[in-house]
Amino acid sequence: MIDRAAKALEALIASFLALMGIMVFGNVVLRYGFNSGITFSEEVSRYVFIWLTFLSAVVAVKDHTHLGMDTVVELMPPAMKRVFALASNVLMQVATALLLKGCWVQMVISMGTKSPVTGIPVAIVYLAGVVASVLIICLLIRDLYRLLLRKGAV
Repeated sequence: MIDRAAKALEALIASFLALMGIMVFGNVVLRYGFNSGITFSEEVSRYVFIWLTFLSAVVAVKDHTHLGMDTVVELMPPAMKRVFALASNVLMQVATALLLKGCWVQMVISMGTKSPVTGIPVAIVYLAGVVASVLIICLLIRDLYRLLLRKGAV
């Protein structure tokens, strides 16, 4: 189920990237070629980029492809690798919980604020962090379960 959801998320990310590319390229062509432009393009592209970034972080956590410093850990015996994996997971959950809290507070604060061009609520920006944080914490809990109960490395 997680793999299917990740594939759907990857398709959404790809469509966001395509949408952003089309809007930015189209706006550049219109601006330099015809001395006009699409007024909402920059704002929507920025919002799409923020969502793209946060959703990509979720996929990276699922696939364990985030940048890591594992040179020293790889030299350790399996028992120590497990201890470091557990500590790393807990620290990532704490950091992600802090991100969730901060995004939630900012989302609530900005509920009544509208973006200047499109009128989209600014809270949409912070919602990306909330959604990504919740999904990342779920993935980290799954990994912690695997580490603790199945006694396997993640």
